[in-house]
Amino acid sequence: MEYSYIIIEGNIGAGKTSLVKMISQQYNARMILERFADNPFLPKFYDDPERYSFPLELSFLTDRYHQLKKKLGDQDLFSNFTISDYYFMKSLIFAKSTLPDDEFRLYRQIFYIIYQSLPKPGLYVYLHLDADILLSNIKNRGRDYEQSITAGYLRKIQQGYFDFFKQETVLRILVIDTGNIDFVNNKDDYENLISTIFDKQYQKGINRIVL
Repeated sequence: MEYSYIIIEGNIGAGKTSLVKMISQQYNARMILERFADNPFLPKFYDDPERYSFPLELSFLTDRYHQLKKKLGDQDLFSNFTISDYYFMKSLIFAKSTLPDDEFRLYRQIFYIIYQSLPKPGLYVYLHLDADILLSNIKNRGRDYEQSITAGYLRKIQQGYFDFFKQETVLRILVIDTGNIDFVNNKDDYENLISTIFDKQYQKGINRIVL
């Protein structure tokens, strides 16, 4: 395996966690999955974003940091590589979309103090889907607190990722448009996606592929 640490990311409903689980099982990779289900601020945020955006983003920031610091610092001799369904930069991307300017400036200062101490992935994969497909996926998985998510909010998150990609020159970023495939239920689609991720060489900066 060329990369010891791989990120699979995407917007809400893109299928990143499903893909990480499938890859982990196939390749005996160590998984790092974002812990969001027990966050007490998440349902409150979707009901009242203005009131709960800052405590939500701060709670995610601290939890992601502690999880990544522990997981990436531990040696695992029995796994071929580590794969995660989020990158720490996600904290800043979501915060920029949810926080007012003054709170975001404070949050950004805290973020960059922490960010420099964490390892960077060898390959960063972003699964891209249009907002209407994301909304359909969100509806189908049926999490009550997600049903108020709008296409406008998803587009703001998407733009935040794209802005990050444009500024990033150190990471190998692979943006894959998965709107025409179903890698969860179609074996051929999954194998095509896996081949795209693992069997090709990518330069630093943005690399984009449509499947």
